[in-house]
Amino acid sequence: MRPWKEGRVSEARDPYPDALRAAALLIVVLGHWVATLPRVEDGVLVDTGHILEAWAPAGLFTWLVQVVPLFVFVSAAVSSEGVQQRLDEGKPHLHWWAERALSLARPTVTYLAVLTVFVAVAFFTREGILGPLNHSLTVHLWFLLTLLGVQLLLPLSVWADRRWGLGAVVGLIVLVAAIDLLRARPTSPGALLELGALVTDTHDLFAWVNTALVWVVPQQLGIAWWHGRFAGRRTGIGLLLFGLSWLGLAVASGYPVSMVNGNVGGHTNLLPPTLALLGVMWLQVGVVVIFETPVRRFLQRRHMGRWVAMLGALGLQLYLWHKFAELPAAWLGTRLGFPIDAGVPGETGFWIGRLEWIGLCIVMVAPIMIAVVSFERMRRRDVASTTSMPAILAGGIALIAGLGISLGLGAKPGAVIGLVGVAAASYLLRARR
Repeated sequence: MRPWKEGRVSEARDPYPDALRAAALLIVVLGHWVATLPRVEDGVLVDTGHILEAWAPAGLFTWLVQVVPLFVFVSAAVSSEGVQQRLDEGKPHLHWWAERALSLARPTVTYLAVLTVFVAVAFFTREGILGPLNHSLTVHLWFLLTLLGVQLLLPLSVWADRRWGLGAVVGLIVLVAAIDLLRARPTSPGALLELGALVTDTHDLFAWVNTALVWVVPQQLGIAWWHGRFAGRRTGIGLLLFGLSWLGLAVASGYPVSMVNGNVGGHTNLLPPTLALLGVMWLQVGVVVIFETPVRRFLQRRHMGRWVAMLGALGLQLYLWHKFAELPAAWLGTRLGFPIDAGVPGETGFWIGRLEWIGLCIVMVAPIMIAVVSFERMRRRDVASTTSMPAILAGGIALIAGLGISLGLGAKPGAVIGLVGVAAASYLLRARR
């Protein structure tokens, strides 16, 4: 059990997980804005580049900004006891999952509906309102799909932790390694020195099994951490050094340096996930364990738990809408003549242009957040605790399909088609009165 539950600090809501999620969220938002490179010609946004394509050292920074393992780790940790209690009481897990799915679906309906309006305006006015930001407006929905998938497997992870403890984590890592070895097909022991290069040169369909396995590993580790299976500063430092070693060896063997490259079926650690991606998890978990006691005590002493929880409650809205803010930011930047297109790293004014671009995004996202949060607060709160099993299954399929279509096709036409699926999920998952 966590130390804060053993009487060393208050029995109130633990602020540390909320702080971790809030920090991870801010890293993601700023990382996405930094990565977007607007390209302007004659005062018009004509294209967007990615910093990974323009600056090779950016791959190293992805070791810090790829924080999905941290989100999964913390979410599993704080949810595990509730899931275990439901299992002990014989309650079906799907109702718990339906609550989570509904909480994701409802604000996503709003987001896709607004994108649909923009698509309609662009169609009828023949204006390139969305332009080169079309796919950028929905690409971040992949995280929602990932979170829904791993949370569906949470009861299995809770059971595995109770049965095998940290052995369950080891078993998952062995399976991930086995998939990579099958992809690489090394013909000699010496070929293992080029494992990463061999893995990313082949793209067998079975490699996508790691889409589930890799993201379940931080979930399994988060449950183990929450139940006190590892703790302490020395352990955290050990995990941090282990993560750095893991990543160094992975890159030396030919795995890509970047941990966020979305090049499907290309030279990527993400699509499908590889063994190298787990190195980021060890880094992040090491930091979590190192700072656990001092940060938790600081938050408790300063009575900051409520504020951190409030920021966490706004997290989904900020995550959904921060990419949308790039649309008005690009428009305003071109109208004001700001150097949002400052070339590539090494050229004069590039980083100043990055700062101005981020400043514009912050200015634009603030009123968007105020409007969205005000709207969501006015909506009636729905629950899924008594929704029928057929409705949950249908709603889950509709939600995953809607998100997947929006992700794959971009705002035009993906948001329009995906809105139908996500809206249907929002309706089906609600408890009928």
